[in-house]
Amino acid sequence: MIITRTPLRVSFVGGGTDFRDFYHKEVGEVISTTIDKYVYVILKERYDSQICVNYSKREIVQNIDQIEHELIREAMRKTAITCGIEITTLADIPVHGSGLGSSSCLTVGVLNALYVYQGIQKTAENLAREACEIEIDILGKPIGKQDQYICAYGGLRHIQFRADESVVVETVDIDEDMKRVLNANTLLFYTGIERQSTDILTEQKRNIRDNFKDLYKLKSLVHQFKMTLVNPRVIFSDFRRSSRDSEAFGDLLHRNWELKQNLASKISNAQINKIYDLALESGAQGGKLLGAGGGGFFLFCAPPEKHGAIRKRLSELQEFAFNLECNGSQVIFNIRR
Repeated sequence: MIITRTPLRVSFVGGGTDFRDFYHKEVGEVISTTIDKYVYVILKERYDSQICVNYSKREIVQNIDQIEHELIREAMRKTAITCGIEITTLADIPVHGSGLGSSSCLTVGVLNALYVYQGIQKTAENLAREACEIEIDILGKPIGKQDQYICAYGGLRHIQFRADESVVVETVDIDEDMKRVLNANTLLFYTGIERQSTDILTEQKRNIRDNFKDLYKLKSLVHQFKMTLVNPRVIFSDFRRSSRDSEAFGDLLHRNWELKQNLASKISNAQINKIYDLALESGAQGGKLLGAGGGGFFLFCAPPEKHGAIRKRLSELQEFAFNLECNGSQVIFNIRR
């Protein structure tokens, strides 16, 4: 039996510039982090030659072509495992349309488990690149590349996407105080709104040429955000007092959210706007809807003394406490015959 644990992610700034139509003309850049919410993949050998896949439904099939779960099907094809296994997936949060990169997280975790099952240890780069090949090149999904890379590598990362398809992953080097600051000054709420991200992302991809200026502005926020995190003047006590640097952090999230809404027509709506406005009125300094938009999770930046008021105003939403996760996809259990 093999069990992998792959962290979900929160994307702070730059999302959208990881699409091929953008980074083939201009280097794409994002800052993302993994969090301590995970997708688990359990893989075990079967007593027969059938394939069993368990997720929100249960599939028992005779060959790969019959598998309905396309991510698992294509991961098996890529790793050349054809029969006699059972794969079960579990998650810590609602993963359908969450905006936390769950599909790419799952793809990375399944690849990791399948390779380890064969006694092969793949690097984070290999796992991320092959997950991109499955989702973008084979299945033709209208998505970018940041989710696969941040889930494979883990940690707080500055990621660049280049025209030659190379990806540069750098650690954003912050000290433990700043990590505690990030955890203490961010809130994550589940809107309860499920959406089909494919529709939004297809429109976003189609609009890249027309939205190039906004995407370039989104990219420009990455350097500012990074400087806010690593600037030695940003100290724990200042941040807690809602200092200028703290407000800059929330302001950058707010500016990212404003620009993001220009990329496709269904990224926001009246219900989402109301949630955001209530949070701002209650003391949030900024925030953004994660992932494609249209629903899923909201991330807010707010000093701790405002959290109670925000929670009260957003009491109908489910809050998910989280911490930063420094690791990427890992094997946490490995017993092979």
